[in-house]
Amino acid sequence: MRRSPLAALALLAGAALAAAQDPPRELPLLFQDDFEKGAVAWEPTDPKAWKVIDTGKGKAYRQFAQSKYKPPHRSPYNISLVKGVNVGDFVLEALVQSTGKDGAHRDVCLFFDYQDPAHFYYVHLAKKTDDRANQIFVVNGADRKKISTKTTPGTPWDDGWHRVKVVRTVADGKIAVYFDDMKTPAMTATDGTFTWGRIGLGSFDDSGNWREVRLRGVRAEKQ
Repeated sequence: MRRSPLAALALLAGAALAAAQDPPRELPLLFQDDFEKGAVAWEPTDPKAWKVIDTGKGKAYRQFAQSKYKPPHRSPYNISLVKGVNVGDFVLEALVQSTGKDGAHRDVCLFFDYQDPAHFYYVHLAKKTDDRANQIFVVNGADRKKISTKTTPGTPWDDGWHRVKVVRTVADGKIAVYFDDMKTPAMTATDGTFTWGRIGLGSFDDSGNWREVRLRGVRAEKQ
């Protein structure tokens, strides 16, 4: 059956709209860890501050003490990086349980585009927002600098487990951070200072447990 020109155009428009609504191609899985084999894939700033524990729901990577590490600039003390993986575009997901003392700056952090102790980004998820807390930061040869364009009044920490996600696209410099709600970002930023690096977990000066870490992305060579 021949269709009229208008009907043909309508079909083409419908196909184009459907294609536009299709989800983007999923990035390849580069790394995942359930810590059933320990923490051999991780490089902490202070190994004595981390250990693997049994939660009753599986193993978890626990940062239980303050690292003796002293960063060269004002930035988090407690960092554990994945060994041997540098990424450009990526999606980093994990389950996290904050175990720090309750207060305005109760926090956990996620690190990315980490090149060395003086050059990286990090997300600071804290209970109350101010210029030093619950923001996205860059460390670029100086004390950390806030770069968030959107955040929330605070991250609602309790003693339960929460899902977190960081999405990074290098071409447009976009950073999006999700907390429990995986559809609407809790924080956003746009910055092109760094375009590759390692990823990691930790806290500024608190503590926390991590499970089900998964990294999808595009491998990047050191530049």
